[in-house]
Amino acid sequence: MTTELDLLDGVLSHTTTDGIPTLYAPTSASEITAGLFFRVGRADETLATAGITHLVEHLALHRLGLSDLHYNGATANTYTLFHVTGSEEEVVRYLNSVCAALRDLPMDRLETEKEILRTEAAGRGGGPNHQMPLWRYGAQNYGLTSYNELGTWSLTAGHVRHWAETRFTRDNAVLWITSGQVPEGLDLTLPHGTRLPAPAATSALPVTPAYIHGDDGHVVLTSVVRRSTAATVFADVLGRALFQDLRQEGGYSYSAEADYTPRDAEYATLTAYADSLPQKQDAVVGGFVDTLARLRAGRIEQSELDSVRAKLLKMYDVPDFGAASLPSYALSLLLGHRILSPEQRRAELDAVTVADLREVARQAWADALLQVPGRGVDWAGLTLAPQYSQEAVTGTRHPSLEDDKVTLVIGAEGVSLLTPRGPVTVRYDAMSAMTVRPDGARALTGHDGFSVTVEPTLYKGVTPERIAALDAAVPPTAAVPMPAREPDRIPQPRKRAAAPAASGRSTWLWTLGLWAVGLLAAVWGLLCAVITADEASAANPEWDAVVGVWIMWLPLAAVTAALYRARRRRRG
Repeated sequence: MTTELDLLDGVLSHTTTDGIPTLYAPTSASEITAGLFFRVGRADETLATAGITHLVEHLALHRLGLSDLHYNGATANTYTLFHVTGSEEEVVRYLNSVCAALRDLPMDRLETEKEILRTEAAGRGGGPNHQMPLWRYGAQNYGLTSYNELGTWSLTAGHVRHWAETRFTRDNAVLWITSGQVPEGLDLTLPHGTRLPAPAATSALPVTPAYIHGDDGHVVLTSVVRRSTAATVFADVLGRALFQDLRQEGGYSYSAEADYTPRDAEYATLTAYADSLPQKQDAVVGGFVDTLARLRAGRIEQSELDSVRAKLLKMYDVPDFGAASLPSYALSLLLGHRILSPEQRRAELDAVTVADLREVARQAWADALLQVPGRGVDWAGLTLAPQYSQEAVTGTRHPSLEDDKVTLVIGAEGVSLLTPRGPVTVRYDAMSAMTVRPDGARALTGHDGFSVTVEPTLYKGVTPERIAALDAAVPPTAAVPMPAREPDRIPQPRKRAAAPAASGRSTWLWTLGLWAVGLLAAVWGLLCAVITADEASAANPEWDAVVGVWIMWLPLAAVTAALYRARRRRRG
């Protein structure tokens, strides 16, 4: 039976090894490289179990220990990869060790590896686009890369073992090797399973294009576009256009670039970035938006397209093209993306037109999420991403001990934080995780990414009974027990600054001043009344004079009233 992989005959070969689809192609290098893909990653987890795939990866590599062998593992959104470079014997030993460990993970290392992952996360840092996934997807699937791996606190050996048995299976894997033949001696025995499709994406953005505020010095755009050759070309064209407009011509940025990364079988993430000095941020944002507008309008030179096309076509002329393309073809096979021969890819590249790029630019803008420093970009037609929930729950009200304008509500359906600008709500039936502290603190995160922290020390009336009611309403699978905090790490309400007491001398001066100005205002008002009465009885009254004296009285009356109000404020 003819398969898509048959299109690659002459470029690479394919077979199965212990039930695992295997792609291989020769290399002129002195060593060979192999990679074992599994279709499971962070997007398959929940916020409460985040890190479980990463844990399996670490445990599977532990038995290899210290070695001069160049090997590693990687956990991405939709896949986990074990890769190695070495002699044929070393590659066989590595792959056999990984699969043996996956069949019987060293659970005695579980707590140690959890701590290693937490240490790794603490030193990793966020990066300029760290918060983009959570604003686009919420606290689910592809948005989980914005969050800490909460599962490293609570996952048990049973959880991790079941994850390995059901996700790291031979039917959910693809192997690739840069060799003219599959090495002998491989034992990749793994449990039966099923090929898991990439998870469906959620959305936390009711409207696009949208924007959010970010750190100074960074402008970031992400957009989800359909995977296509035209979109690949457009990413390169966009990167060059931003570099030319913002660095070469404007002198606003040092780094200005764009990237295209496959997300699943059908969609890819387009990312564009530019840096700036604080005093040039507005110029960078304006230039960034203008560049995208130019591309959407189709003002793309044919020379720009031709230059990018020539660059991309060169990759088909590299030595050992078959070996170099193995990871890409293996990942396409794993995700279920279409397989194209080099000739088909060349033909698609040759067929891309300026009109195609303009259409991709329009699609990218329509789905854009733009992170900007400083002021908003409503002027460019973008909508600020939701900062507050649409509604609040009802329940017991707990005023903040720090701010009279803030109230926590704990209800039967969820929790809400009521603020002057709007509510923040997490519903129990749409909750991704709740961290649980022994001191009673709870931090709830909803699927939409909104979070509410319940600190009994900061709100009036948050008794153990109310916390118990909250715990009972939360799905058990969403609860993540956390370790106890040191006493000095438990927040206490900030003491409100008391109004300074007025001294006897200052009070006497205020009283004297108020009486003096008030007496003058009263005398002048009486004079105005007498003049008004006299003129009213005159044969030819001069009303302009009457109006004049009353106008002169108004400032005195205003000053008297202001002094009276100020004195009342000073007295509390």
